[in-house]
Amino acid sequence: MDFLTHLGQTSPYPLGIEIERAEGLYLYDKQGNAYADLISGIAVSSLGHGHPTILSAIHAQVDRHLHTMVYGEFIQDAQMNFAEELLAILPSNLQSVYPVNSGTEAIEAAMKLTKRATGRHELIAFKGSYHGSTQGSMSISYNELKKTKYRPLLPGVSFIALNDWEGLANITVKTAGVFLETIQGDAGVRIPDLSFLQALRERCTATGTLLVFDEIQCGLGRTGRNFAFEHFGVIPDVLVLGKALGGGMPIGALVTSQELMAVFKDQPKLGHITTFGGHPVACAAAAAFLKVLKSEIRFDEVEASAAIFRSMIGNHPEILEVRNQGLMFAFDMASAERVERVVMRCLEKRILTFWFLSHPYSFRLAPPLTITPEEARTFAQEIYQAIEETKA
Repeated sequence: MDFLTHLGQTSPYPLGIEIERAEGLYLYDKQGNAYADLISGIAVSSLGHGHPTILSAIHAQVDRHLHTMVYGEFIQDAQMNFAEELLAILPSNLQSVYPVNSGTEAIEAAMKLTKRATGRHELIAFKGSYHGSTQGSMSISYNELKKTKYRPLLPGVSFIALNDWEGLANITVKTAGVFLETIQGDAGVRIPDLSFLQALRERCTATGTLLVFDEIQCGLGRTGRNFAFEHFGVIPDVLVLGKALGGGMPIGALVTSQELMAVFKDQPKLGHITTFGGHPVACAAAAAFLKVLKSEIRFDEVEASAAIFRSMIGNHPEILEVRNQGLMFAFDMASAERVERVVMRCLEKRILTFWFLSHPYSFRLAPPLTITPEEARTFAQEIYQAIEETKA
């Protein structure tokens, strides 16, 4: 099979579905079979596949121009429109956007920013964290199994536990930045306590440490708000976005204050650079995504669909715990093998679920925000049956 010989592989056991097209909630294989995508391409296709507003914006930009110059030298409408749409839904201290190609690249930029702006070099992240697979982002991710073969990684990185108040003492005047997924994804949808997150904000402020929220997976409507930090009333110094932002196109973003962002301009000049970051087609898609998020997505319906998934699937006696915020779910089972049987049975039923890299005892759901409560009920029943049908 050419797929196995000509393309780099990430796993010995890829799902191997031959995709022909995608529309709305569904992916279609070359035999015409429809697969319900209840993971949104791992939290990317949050408006479903091929939303007409996004496709129209992409087509219009392709007709105008593609890449013209490395980021930051030319003024381009697509970049300006994207920034305007994004900043309109952000707090006043987050009013400068640096577009890049992915969430991981935005993490790398944020790591540089915290060091450059503070003159410090120590970084703190959280146990269970996942921030990407490059050398820098891997350094502040926790899963040692994924890291050990690639050491040495960056020095000066330490980890504290989520909701561990004593761990906050590790944040000192030597700490450049604290990196936290506002809601941890790969760890199995771990949600911080409100009081802990507020104390984290206070500790970072007191020590002059920059607080960085990674909302690559949990941002942009996934949790039933525009941004996950809105659930907690805590605003970061730096925000990192990706995944859903491009409506299916590759884009990430570093967002911070104008004052902090300015450190990249001088001493040294070109303190952070990217060739394809801010690509006009990706920016056009992102601007369109944000318009749709603001005008078409009803968060009350998101919550209604989430409640259906939670109650119907969570009611199965083999589900040990359900963790969710909005349409970001982890369903705990007794073993990784038990989860795998459920995921593969759902695949046989042409329903896409998945597992977590760092928490294989859970299966994940992250359906499009456009899913209706009626659709949620149908698929929740099918997943419940998949659990029943795979009993030992």
